[in-house]
Amino acid sequence: MARDLATALGWVDAGTRLCASAIAGLSEEEYGAASALPGWTRGHVVAHLAANAEAIGNLVRWARTGEEAPMYASPEARAAGIERGALLGADELNRWFTESASALAAAMAALPEEAWRAEVVTAQGRAVPASETPWMRAREVMVHAVDLAVGLTFADLPDGFLRELREDIRARRGHDTVPDVTGSLADVTAWLAGRPADGVTSAGGGLPPTLPPWL
Repeated sequence: MARDLATALGWVDAGTRLCASAIAGLSEEEYGAASALPGWTRGHVVAHLAANAEAIGNLVRWARTGEEAPMYASPEARAAGIERGALLGADELNRWFTESASALAAAMAALPEEAWRAEVVTAQGRAVPASETPWMRAREVMVHAVDLAVGLTFADLPDGFLRELREDIRARRGHDTVPDVTGSLADVTAWLAGRPADGVTSAGGGLPPTLPPWL
């Protein structure tokens, strides 16, 4: 992949600012409204983002100290935490998102150069270098900023990020299983991510198949 550590860290910062702007001033009612993700309110999305910051922070601590620190205790604990978090008030959700994102940014900024090469394990069981964690977080804050359904679209995300995300999703879904489509960078990437996308057509000129949500 073409991304480097500094670029990925920049995308984390940009995506965090997008999310912070998206949730600023949301009322209790607006937090309870549906997000773009099936079955999730905006509160679910923000609770997930806050918990994810803490979870990736565990991996950063693992890389720094060498002491194993899984992202989550279990898939069930992760899901339960999101459900509990979604019931928090607007101020509490805003504070949790802000404080967890700030703590993660500080931990990443303080990580020694050699620690970025340390091996950690994702929630899916993949062993990766710690240098992968900024990309993991960038995907979360960028894509879920759109999922908050406050008017942001994939076209509002940086082109470099979209190109990287497009290739990442293609590789994870399987190049042989995803049909070729045409459309703008933003629309094709949104379609690959299983999000609504206008202007994407299949090789034969018709509508492409609907993909399940990714991430």
